[in-house]
Amino acid sequence: MPTLPPLITLKDARLGFGGRPLFDGLDIALSSGDRVALVGRNGSGKSTLLRVLAGKAELDAGERMLRAGAQAGYLPQDPVLPHETTVAAFVGGDLPVDAQHRAAAVMDRLALDGDRLLGTLSGGEGRRAALARALLGRPEVLLLDEPTNHLDLPTIQWLEGELQRHDGALMVVSHDRAFLRAVSRAVVWLDRGRAHRLERNFADFDEWAEEVRDAEAREVERLGKRIEREEHWLHRGVTARRKRNQRRVQRLQELRQSRARMLAGQPGEVKMSAAEAGRSGKLVIEAEHLAKAYASEDGGERRIVEDFSTRIARGERVGVIGPNGAGKTTLVRLLLGLEAPDSGTLRLGSNLEVAYFDQRREALDPELTLWKTLAPDSDSVMVQGRPRHVVAYLRDFLFEEAQARQPVKSLSGGEKNRLLLARLFARPSNLLVMDEPTNDLDMDTLDLLVEVLNDYEGTLILVSHDRDFLDRLATSVIAVEGGGRVVEFAGGYTDAIRQRGAPLGSPAGPAGTKEDKAKSKPAKRGKTASHGQKQQKLGYKEQRELDKLPAEIARLGGEIEALERKLADPEFYNRDPDGFHAATEELNSARAALDAAETRWLELEERRESLAVGGGA
Repeated sequence: MPTLPPLITLKDARLGFGGRPLFDGLDIALSSGDRVALVGRNGSGKSTLLRVLAGKAELDAGERMLRAGAQAGYLPQDPVLPHETTVAAFVGGDLPVDAQHRAAAVMDRLALDGDRLLGTLSGGEGRRAALARALLGRPEVLLLDEPTNHLDLPTIQWLEGELQRHDGALMVVSHDRAFLRAVSRAVVWLDRGRAHRLERNFADFDEWAEEVRDAEAREVERLGKRIEREEHWLHRGVTARRKRNQRRVQRLQELRQSRARMLAGQPGEVKMSAAEAGRSGKLVIEAEHLAKAYASEDGGERRIVEDFSTRIARGERVGVIGPNGAGKTTLVRLLLGLEAPDSGTLRLGSNLEVAYFDQRREALDPELTLWKTLAPDSDSVMVQGRPRHVVAYLRDFLFEEAQARQPVKSLSGGEKNRLLLARLFARPSNLLVMDEPTNDLDMDTLDLLVEVLNDYEGTLILVSHDRDFLDRLATSVIAVEGGGRVVEFAGGYTDAIRQRGAPLGSPAGPAGTKEDKAKSKPAKRGKTASHGQKQQKLGYKEQRELDKLPAEIARLGGEIEALERKLADPEFYNRDPDGFHAATEELNSARAALDAAETRWLELEERRESLAVGGGA
């Protein structure tokens, strides 16, 4: 039986902008059954490559071939939609009558109102409409650019199932590692104009990419040694008049050019760190029995939060998950005191400095330049207590000097998020709230963001649909499930789902019932009584310890302040180096003792309260 040709092929493809090629001599083929993750840094040409494959962009050289009779479905990052067309007509208008039920089901799954005009949709809703249209067309080749943006976790998991059942060819660009692991069978890595292909799942990508980089580094080193040998020969004064020697000089020049291309192609790296304010109190947020509801359009009541309590201590990393529209942002605003609850109490800790990353990018004025966004009235930005020239600081986030005076509206989605991070991290904080910070970031930048947040000594609240991001950072997860139901779990996303007993968006198993809500609290926030114990209050020794701890905490705080004042004297070290080192060690010891005392006070206080309310059951 003859082998069918690939569904779509690029051969010796070249495309560039402004004289700089994005890729040159590129060969790619997709066949039925291929499910390919297309990865690479922002600006490497991933979106452009998808546009070429979809027939939406012309090559400078090379050719694109689509198998006769095959169709390519395409989801761009920013779809252009006909404003006066209804969602239903756009999504399913080309389908036969007997297939309209599929369109209705997909629109329902993606929370789309078929009667609305496309011109009235938000950016996220428009992307979901374009995704529905691409899926329903059932094309032989499916090309998706960041399909999980603006999707909640249940919908992402539904999309994974749809793509796993796709029997044509799939190429997808996404920053969502868990999503790529679920749908891919191969990886194409677009790196400095070249395409490296791995015929394995994305789960193996990082290890393989490191092997590719190591091989390249060895090649650069080998070329360097060859150049040294050739230069040694040249410097010995051998004449270059003879043809043989002329060829050797020419080969030296070619080696230099080859090595220069490899080194010049090395991608830049984002350099970021979060400015931190002074330490907050040990207790950051304490909420008791919060409730919040709004009037719904049908005259009823839409419950957001009902009887939710939590205690967040300094240094914790709390993930917030839930379906779109369930009330995640409202819950965060309640916990920050930005919105009043209908009932319940909220207590915020002392010395809080809050910085907020808003997924809607409302903090960015599209008409302002990048320069004015970071430094409205000067040419410098205060970073870690020191002034940095705004252009130098922008370079840390991979912006070119020419972009500094361009308006924000000229930036791509990923660039806007990098600008938001630059603005956010310049501001000192000890409570960092980030609402969907991973959208549009490339994987290298996302990995660095995880490192920065892991090193951040303050407290984090992370609203995200990125499961891998939450697994790498969160110490606890608050699930906003809709209908007022909010449950807290220890650990990251995977831990939360394991405790819940079912994926988010489906009926919870036993671990997710209201009666078991206390079991899902992070274990480190308190200790439960042993099985069968009926203790009604703290024991004598624990109660005495609890009574003494406030005075001990106050004493340690005073000691730390005195040592900090002493060490702040610029002449102290010159006068008494040994005394300076001794005071530094005393300060470190006092800080550790204060941390331990505050942690113990929280444990005992929570235990006392739980015994008083629940009788130790």
